[in-house]
Amino acid sequence: MKELKQLIRHLSIAAGACAALAAPAEAQPSGETIVFEGATVIVGDGSPPLEDAVLVVEGTRFAAVGRAGEVDIPAGAARVDLGGKTVMPAIVDTHTHLGVERDALVQDLRRRARFGVGAAMSLGMDSGDVPFAVRGEEIPGAALYRTAGRGITTPEPGRSEVPHWVTTEEEARAAVREEAALGADIIKIWVDDRNGQYQKLSPELYTAIIDEAHRNDLRVTAHIFYLEDAKALLRAGIDAFAHGIRDTDVDDEAVALFRERPEVVLVPNLPDRGVAADMSWLRGQIPGDELRRVQDAATERPEAQQAFAIQARNLDRLASEGVRIALGTDGNTPWAAHVEMADMVAAGMSPADVIVAATRNSAEFLGLDDRGTIEQGNSADFIVLDGNPLEDITNTRRIADVYLRGAVVDRDGSS
Repeated sequence: MKELKQLIRHLSIAAGACAALAAPAEAQPSGETIVFEGATVIVGDGSPPLEDAVLVVEGTRFAAVGRAGEVDIPAGAARVDLGGKTVMPAIVDTHTHLGVERDALVQDLRRRARFGVGAAMSLGMDSGDVPFAVRGEEIPGAALYRTAGRGITTPEPGRSEVPHWVTTEEEARAAVREEAALGADIIKIWVDDRNGQYQKLSPELYTAIIDEAHRNDLRVTAHIFYLEDAKALLRAGIDAFAHGIRDTDVDDEAVALFRERPEVVLVPNLPDRGVAADMSWLRGQIPGDELRRVQDAATERPEAQQAFAIQARNLDRLASEGVRIALGTDGNTPWAAHVEMADMVAAGMSPADVIVAATRNSAEFLGLDDRGTIEQGNSADFIVLDGNPLEDITNTRRIADVYLRGAVVDRDGSS
């Protein structure tokens, strides 16, 4: 049986049927001022939550954020009572693989919005012009989109032909320049032999890629598996990891290399935990047959537990050493961020730190300097919850409403 996260990452959410359905529309900001009152607000920067908070939204942005009595209520503003609710920033997913045709891509972004994801970046499998066109849009009811375009790897016959296949330094640098000219947000590389099936991208090639990317004001993120490759990439100037180290526990040398590069971002992308799980929280949000498959896969699997344990220990140690953590889910499942956050807590991170990783840190990683936290001037992207995720991280799943750019997202339907 497939591991649950493999199933999550490769399900298309009944894409054929759902694409035929009308996409939910987002209520458009009218320019009026709306005051949200009474909620506990998790700012997203690790600071203590604001109790009995007041959020003043003017159009698409937060005009004021504070506790009751500390914020002036504009005359004539519409008022929304959120007493008993918790509010957190919209989630930012830094590692996805979404559709490349416009209708499919927009639908993917709308599905994510319904689960509280306000922005998503697709890493390395985006061919053609559509991803770059959508990247520049703010689509009603949809998450913002960022893309790495086509990633770079050595030839991998039998896998995807979308990435640039490079075998020389000249080819590697040319691939970077091509993506830079298109407007890629980051350069994605794969440094992995795929269980011995292929020759890995060599240090000479990925060093050239990193150098050329930096010359073009671009960062590089790496798919990795092995500890020794992570160390070599850190020495070569890598900017981020799209996966955690998966073959063995990190050692003191790796920790020291991360300490030397405090700006490096780690996106752990944890594997399936391999434990029985109740997936009923998805009822009404995904098709019934898909929910049955997901539930059937959520069983006890000792082998999966062993793989998770390695990566969990590595995440726990690196996070405790101060490595900057962001959130990514891989694949194309709109609700996977909520599973990933719970897995990060299971690995040893606190709910508060996981929320910072999934909001502020991830927004900063994507270069979204007006998102990721609930503060004056930022885009009004937030989730209204029926429980407090600081007490139980799975409360991120108890979504009452999602607001993107000040407008409520239509969450009806199961497509």
